[in-house]
Amino acid sequence: MSRGIVVACLAGLWLLAGAVQAEKAWVRGAPLNLRSGPGTAYRILASSQPGDPLEVLKRGDGWTQVRTVEGKTGWIAAGYLDPEAPPAVRLSQIEAEAERLRSTLASTTDEADRLRESNSSLSSSDSGQKESIERLTQENYKLRAGTRYAEWLMGALIFCTGMALGAILHGLSGRRRGSRLRL
Repeated sequence: MSRGIVVACLAGLWLLAGAVQAEKAWVRGAPLNLRSGPGTAYRILASSQPGDPLEVLKRGDGWTQVRTVEGKTGWIAAGYLDPEAPPAVRLSQIEAEAERLRSTLASTTDEADRLRESNSSLSSSDSGQKESIERLTQENYKLRAGTRYAEWLMGALIFCTGMALGAILHGLSGRRRGSRLRL
């Protein structure tokens, strides 16, 4: 692996780790000055209003390095940042989430209705198939019984024919049997 690829991979991982570690904060209280360094002696770069979202980059001694939504980076006094969004922002987030959930509920309800209809048609199809299976089973029993009936009849015919033939042959033999019992 070339050294350039390794360096690029490490740089990408470092940037990814920085992005994962970034946390959100919101300005609270009064408007704040975004300064070029951690202290009041540094020049003012911009101003942030209460409720403005900021990305926390680094925390220092009483000061926090932040990035604004516009991409400006600077320092703000740490006590003026709130880790929770202001109520108005949270309300809009909750309203957006509620709308998303309503949409999900509507699609889920539609899907449930479709599945109920499908289940109903499959149930009626299933009962029809059960009736067909029962009818075919009864028909199969009748066919088996009819086949057995013919076998039994053929066996009885052969047996009776053999008995009759034996009686005829015995009568034609002309030989009388004597009684075997002699006293």
